[in-house]
Amino acid sequence: MNVAALLFASFAGFLLLNVPIALSLGVSSLIAMLVSGLPLDMFPMQIYANIGKFTLLAIPFFMLAGNTMEKAGISDKLINLANKFVGHKTGGLAIVGVVTSCFFAAISGSGPATVASLGVIIIPAMINSGYSKGMSSALMATAGGIGVIIPPSIPFVVYGAIAGVSIGKIFMAGIVPGLLMGTALIIASLMMSKKMDIDPQPKASAKERAAAFKDAIWGLMMPIIILGGIYGGFFTPTEAAAVAAVYGILVGMFVYRKIGLKDLYNLMVESAIGSAIVMFIVAAASLFAWFCTTEGISDMASDLLLAVSGSKYVFLLIVNIILLIAGCFLDATSALYIFTPIMLPVATALGYDPIALGVVMTVNLAIGMITPPVGVNLYVACGVSKISLGQISKAVVPYLIASLIVLFLITYVPGIITFLPNMMGIK
Repeated sequence: MNVAALLFASFAGFLLLNVPIALSLGVSSLIAMLVSGLPLDMFPMQIYANIGKFTLLAIPFFMLAGNTMEKAGISDKLINLANKFVGHKTGGLAIVGVVTSCFFAAISGSGPATVASLGVIIIPAMINSGYSKGMSSALMATAGGIGVIIPPSIPFVVYGAIAGVSIGKIFMAGIVPGLLMGTALIIASLMMSKKMDIDPQPKASAKERAAAFKDAIWGLMMPIIILGGIYGGFFTPTEAAAVAAVYGILVGMFVYRKIGLKDLYNLMVESAIGSAIVMFIVAAASLFAWFCTTEGISDMASDLLLAVSGSKYVFLLIVNIILLIAGCFLDATSALYIFTPIMLPVATALGYDPIALGVVMTVNLAIGMITPPVGVNLYVACGVSKISLGQISKAVVPYLIASLIVLFLITYVPGIITFLPNMMGIK
């Protein structure tokens, strides 16, 4: 127990000193290993064992696919497509922002990437049409969280690797919650838009809509290829990620013609750097989780959680509270590695579906992307719109409430999550 106290105290201390999360996890684990007398050669062995998984190869490929389609200009084409269909309606640009985020989420799998790619276009357009700067930025920051809920999702890949569940099944399970989140954000935006003097967008003709659809079709095909290939039995999620990356390169180079050989090199480097950051976090977080399991800390925490909760509904409430707080300080990957070994056994004991738990945990951590002090989507949106963290933190409250309503709904009605994969017989 003293070692457990040292582990968590050192981790908390490093965070307070503003040490990066990955280093905080890794160094606190190393200190605890030294104190507990474990051989130091376990340090590199465990790191390699946890990152050397075929499943995790999907992460760099999905990153490359998302970066490639972003460089190819697909974000512009998706925004134009959504604008032609719904831009003329009340609160049209807000709807465009959310709808485009759902589309782009199915390509990038990353919250910050969704905010950065779409926000630079939609936020200025919303401000020019009469939306407040705070609302525009807060909407895109929150909508960016859909990027980790609608497949392909990097946190889903990580959860699948930790929990040993089907990544294809959890991908399918994330679709309905992601769409529900988008719907809630649209409703919140429409309610807020009524109080503003918004300039309506011109209604597009059928010919303009057809042209916009034709222009965006190559980008829209990527999630179809990924999910269709997985559920059609043509390839695994990791192989699907590789196919998506190759498809993105071919489309960018030969269809949209916005990617040259020099750009391809830069894309490879950018994706490698992004993947290295994620895998460094995975390595450190997995070491932290391994030590907790080896020393029996995870089992003790699971037993305590089971004893305190007593019922499935209280357990789920505690899970949401813990993860919402953790999301304020930890990135999704670290949080999944720390809390999945603790929460999954309790959920299984109480008869709660592991797939549903993975989606609930991911939605919690997606909400964490808009909660300070480590709300990464807020910082990205602030950088785009040039407003302070204080301003956007106030403006994000209505969207935070809308997101929490969806979280409550899917938590206590898990059939919303599981009915689609169950209906399709995915295992």
